[in-house]
Amino acid sequence: MARLTASDEGTALVADDDAAGAAKARSAWRAVLVLGFGTFALGTDEFVLAGVLPEFSKSLDVSIATAGQTVTVFALTCAVMSPVLGTLTAGWPRHRVLKLAVLLYMVGVIATGLAPSFAIVLAAQVVAAAGAGLYIPAASVTAASLVEPERRGRAIAAVTTGLTAATALGAPIGTVVGSVLGWRATMWFITVLTVLGLLGVLALVPRVSVPAPGGLRQRLAPLGDRRVVTVLATTLVAFTAAYIVYTYMAEVFSSATGGSGTRLAILMFAFGLTGTVGNFYAGSLVDRIGARPVVGGAIALLALSLLVLPLSTGTYPAALVVIVAYGVAAWAITAPQQTRLITLEPESAPLLISLNAAFLYLAIAFSGVIGAVGMSSIGANRISFIGVGLAVVALGLSELAHRLSSRNPSSRTPAAEPSEVDTHH
Repeated sequence: MARLTASDEGTALVADDDAAGAAKARSAWRAVLVLGFGTFALGTDEFVLAGVLPEFSKSLDVSIATAGQTVTVFALTCAVMSPVLGTLTAGWPRHRVLKLAVLLYMVGVIATGLAPSFAIVLAAQVVAAAGAGLYIPAASVTAASLVEPERRGRAIAAVTTGLTAATALGAPIGTVVGSVLGWRATMWFITVLTVLGLLGVLALVPRVSVPAPGGLRQRLAPLGDRRVVTVLATTLVAFTAAYIVYTYMAEVFSSATGGSGTRLAILMFAFGLTGTVGNFYAGSLVDRIGARPVVGGAIALLALSLLVLPLSTGTYPAALVVIVAYGVAAWAITAPQQTRLITLEPESAPLLISLNAAFLYLAIAFSGVIGAVGMSSIGANRISFIGVGLAVVALGLSELAHRLSSRNPSSRTPAAEPSEVDTHH
């Protein structure tokens, strides 16, 4: 019988350690993917109502422009409540925060599905949005804590990609459900997604200790840095330009779709799918040529696609072609903007990603209001021209952000010194 030498035993122990480490890593990434699915579920409500606005507005006896304000209310609540609720729950275990967020969202979605009036729909959407605003930063921080330090950026990106998936899959599927069974059935579809997300969190996300900044001032401290503010302003204006048309897509492309919910869902799917591809390849391009040219190119393509968009709203094939360019441009901005922020302050990555998400929600809120005003003043077919003007402003802000970063490696104001920020939240 062969005997194991000390060397053999040491090799066996190393192999066991490697296997245990690999198993732990797989478990961690399963949890990250579950958190990303939760973002997908909680993001779908934000985007799906854009696809059922005509039927939704008719059911509740309000105009399409008024119905579109559900998108505004949801997004604005997310942007405002995210830091507030994050502060109030800062001392809680992240697992408890995640559960509370999903349950809040679920209550809001169910109440929306049962709401007898538009006013109650708005109130229910506030509750749902509060849950979404609480979930996404908590999920990002939890995901970052589960993986090795060098993979934290990837883990955060996996969670926030759920928002892209909500556009690519959740909204089109919900639109088809709504066109066939009514908009309330769309809410039950989202409820099912949310239940699956909650079960995933309960079953696969470990209870890890993740300390967070305790005060609102600490969470907003990065806003004392002019470089950060300018990058966030670029996100705000660029995505306001992008979402003006998307929020009212059903009305903008009504001639091309002929009022068909299925055709509209295909347009939304094309927007989200090509946007997902654009986001992925934009991240790869950033690694090769840097964030500045990628952001600039994406915003320029966005402006061009919005400029020619009115020419495509009458025929379905033309609408599909323009939607592809529009989707790629809109979502190609996301990855390089996140890279810019993380590069400015790597140790504050979770805080900065959360702020970027808040500004993205603000952009969606503004797009709902601006788009409604635009439809009443210049018509649905021309509101993309407003987006063109905003895209030009965003391009200027992007260049300003680059210059500030180049000339001022540290632009934080005295009111927000780095020492005030607990970056290990």
